[in-house]
Amino acid sequence: MRVVITGASGFVGHGLAKFLCSNPDALGKPVSKLVLADLTPRDADQGLQGFEGTEWHCGDLTDAAYLDSLLKEPVDCLFHLASVPGLAAERKPDLGWSVNLSGSMALIERLAHQGSEGVRPPRVVFASSIAVYGVLGPGVVNEDCVPRPTISYGAHKLMTEILLADLSRRGEIDARSLRLPGIVGRPVSASGHGSAFMSLLFHKAVAREGYVCPVSRDATAWWMSLTTCVANLVWAAKLDSATMPPSRLWQLPVLHASVGDIVATLADRLGPESISGFRFVPDMAVESLFGRFPVLSAPGAKAAGFISDPDPSALVTQVLKGLRRPR
Repeated sequence: MRVVITGASGFVGHGLAKFLCSNPDALGKPVSKLVLADLTPRDADQGLQGFEGTEWHCGDLTDAAYLDSLLKEPVDCLFHLASVPGLAAERKPDLGWSVNLSGSMALIERLAHQGSEGVRPPRVVFASSIAVYGVLGPGVVNEDCVPRPTISYGAHKLMTEILLADLSRRGEIDARSLRLPGIVGRPVSASGHGSAFMSLLFHKAVAREGYVCPVSRDATAWWMSLTTCVANLVWAAKLDSATMPPSRLWQLPVLHASVGDIVATLADRLGPESISGFRFVPDMAVESLFGRFPVLSAPGAKAAGFISDPDPSALVTQVLKGLRRPR
């Protein structure tokens, strides 16, 4: 199989690449070529050196010549993870439009041409987002919740979902979109993720540094560890097309937990001094978008084989495994 990962230098993309390098048969057929696409390669290709079929294609998805080079050979499976994060896309709307919508559509259009030229339609796993829902009220959210995005990032993700479903209906690609929650713990950076506080809690606790959290202890979010996210991406790629709903969409099950639940678990695991410098100073704009998530019911996704982290303890265990503790 020739497998392409866009956004391969990112947190989720690199985690997926590492997994496939270590488990080249994980998609049901052996991965013979793993093409990693991003603006820049990850430093030292950490964790990827053991797989001879890996190659980097560094470039911009909005560049037509780069897309031609990236897709010059038929693709069996593409994981489309590249995007400009939500708050960054709000600050730079032209960049968000160019990458998250125009770039995605150009990429998908080229893949659809492959499927219309007598070659087996490529399988596409798209990393959508819970940002499509906008601001959620109290109660329980189910898989039929109507999307009402309140930021451009969510609108662009929703439009891409619809395009993928339509091209799958036409038999030109074989897509499946996954609405991802907050994936932790992302590296410390000015990435533009409005939910960055979810990962910073872990980094600051491990480093035993003070932290001013922009949401309250009672703020609730939808959490997922990188390990669980990668498992769901791989599972989506393996699903039989005949079992897919017409929307080609899955809202993944999530861990619904408060910031206080996660912080208390970190204190139990790392000691109370690890969080002694934490303060909670809510920014209502951040909390309204990222800290008031209700319970999510996703029985359809669970029945299809998708998973969530079962509880805060399991989530914290997985995240701490991926973080370097200071000496």
